Amino acid sequence: MNSILLQIAAKYLKILFLSFAFIALIRGHNHPGGGFIGGLLAALYIVYNSLAFTSRQSKQQLKIRPEHYMGAGLTCALLSFLPGIFSGTTLMKGIWWSINTSLFGEIKLGTPLLFDIGVFLTVMGVTLLFLFTLSIKK
Repeated sequence: MNSILLQIAAKYLKILFLSFAFIALIRGHNHPGGGFIGGLLAALYIVYNSLAFTSRQSKQQLKIRPEHYMGAGLTCALLSFLPGIFSGTTLMKGIWWSINTSLFGEIKLGTPLLFDIGVFLTVMGVTLLFLFTLSIKK
């Protein structure tokens, strides 16, 4: 489309879209949201960017190809199964680790967050692959 107003707004909306995507990802395994909604929000910025510029420019600005996002996401999701298997419990049993920090206090990290990160990356990759496949003429 190459609208100058959309291009200027894209610089500021990047922070907004990616912040909301991160917030949805982090709070997702305890509240509505999570990897799916966060991945859609992150991909929505790229969709908006391809409207402001062109799809070819948007694809060139992306440092990693969408297929690699999908591969990394599926790998993270599969890695989240391993702690449950090795501890002798069920396949997708949530296992948590506590990390004590001086700045934030006790932080609990677990396999549901790793699974959400995997879903986030996979949804983002699929959405971007869909967008770029439909929009770029060869």
